[in-house]
Amino acid sequence: MKRIPAIFFRTARGSEPVREWLRAMDAEDRRRIGEDLKTIEFGWPVGMPTCRAMGDGLYEVRTRLDGNRIVRILFYIDRHRRMVVLHGFVKKSRATPQSDLALARANKRTHERSLT
Repeated sequence: MKRIPAIFFRTARGSEPVREWLRAMDAEDRRRIGEDLKTIEFGWPVGMPTCRAMGDGLYEVRTRLDGNRIVRILFYIDRHRRMVVLHGFVKKSRATPQSDLALARANKRTHERSLT
């Protein structure tokens, strides 16, 4: 049984940016990312190397792909105990870019407002 089911952040217009981003990837990349998300869903709480706290209630799922690519999926746990997938990106530098963290935080605030 899932300890925290995953849902995708949905914009006011009804799009799901992370789901769309994932659909643009090849099947093997999606499979690997999906396995790591499933590990979080069924095993929460999960620590390194799969998951890491980023502060402000945000967490990242860390997935290594072929070609020395690293993907990060940012999420938070909402008050309904769901993993809300907020943002995803291919990591290109050692530190997580502040712009990606800012986008995830903005999506988190939008999602939290929609729960009231």
